[in-house]
Amino acid sequence: MLKLNHKLILQNKPIWHFCKYQNMATRRGASLACCWVFLLFFMENVHGNPNYGEALAKSLLFFQGQRSGRLPKTQQITWRSNSGLSDGKLAQVDLTGGYYDAGDNVKFNFPMAFTTTMLSWSTLEYGKKLGSQLSNARTSIRWATDYLLKCATATPGKLYVGVGDPNVDHKCWERPEDMDTVRSVYSVSQSSPGSDVAGETAAALAAASMVFKKVDPKYSSLLLRTAKKVMQFAMQYRGAYSDSLGSVVCPFYCSYSGYNDELMWGAAWLFRATNDVTYFNFLKSVGDDSGTDIFSWDNKYAGAHVLLARRALLNKDKNFEQYRQEAESFMCKILPNSPMTSTQYTQGGLMFKLPESNLQYVTSITFLLTTYAKYMKATQHNFDCGNYVVTPNHLINLAKRQASCLIH
Repeated sequence: MLKLNHKLILQNKPIWHFCKYQNMATRRGASLACCWVFLLFFMENVHGNPNYGEALAKSLLFFQGQRSGRLPKTQQITWRSNSGLSDGKLAQVDLTGGYYDAGDNVKFNFPMAFTTTMLSWSTLEYGKKLGSQLSNARTSIRWATDYLLKCATATPGKLYVGVGDPNVDHKCWERPEDMDTVRSVYSVSQSSPGSDVAGETAAALAAASMVFKKVDPKYSSLLLRTAKKVMQFAMQYRGAYSDSLGSVVCPFYCSYSGYNDELMWGAAWLFRATNDVTYFNFLKSVGDDSGTDIFSWDNKYAGAHVLLARRALLNKDKNFEQYRQEAESFMCKILPNSPMTSTQYTQGGLMFKLPESNLQYVTSITFLLTTYAKYMKATQHNFDCGNYVVTPNHLINLAKRQASCLIH
């Protein structure tokens, strides 16, 4: 997770240089780009100390700093300019746009699509409380989905999944405006499958289609149509993109958890966007992992469980009880006072999951805590972790503790 240097932004100095060096050892975490502030915005202390509204605004501003392509006149970070304008040329397609990953000049679609899905989910859940930042949130989402649409539609039978050679890029420290490294293009296909990156791309497009459903119905329909096609590709041609692409995605963004979680995640989002029972039936056929205690760009099981549990709680649909139970099992592994906990905490109360880029796990899990608490509050629901009774406030208080650690 990238922590923004507010002074660099306020003085209009190149935060890009700060980002780059801060993320030399934590690139994966930066891809989430502070999506946690969305989930905090609905809390009571919006303009107090800490000021979540300010954190939200600056986190969205971060996305402008990561933009690739031809920048609009509305660009606020004025020291950034056009870059990557030939992206896709080696494959004779247009793959301009999207976001660079952390301080690199590479576009990794796997984590970028996950970031897009999470931004969309955040906007769907808390959009009414985003105030003046709602339009900025939609703009951030659309900058990614415009690019993902190109990747999904440029060549029939192919899904483009990245631009730029990471092994070369990591040896060369330069601004994207000045880069002279080769802009290699990578894709998955029927013969070189990538169910994981395809499933995540479908999830991103489906979730975004709901964000734009009322404000831009035509664009929303395009996103959903494309999401369906990409999901069909993911389901029909099974395989991990790590196996197909090797060293250009590993060890950077290997699909360590396999691809079943992305198939589940993608189907869950398409079910929510369409209410098509086909996706529900597919969900039942996909392998599951009810023992997970992590949620990240790589492992989506917990997020899928919470998303599907929404139907069990808000719609009282008994067909989704399994996912409610799995979502609550996950919460029991996170809560510090739960007898089932498998999560470590620092002395200051910060969640500790893995030594490399730990904050990405903290922020993603915190989002699930607040969102599940929201569903619980709406239905006056509690659950048990053994003899420990969990209320919505237990989840919210833990989330606030994580936010306090992160923002100070």
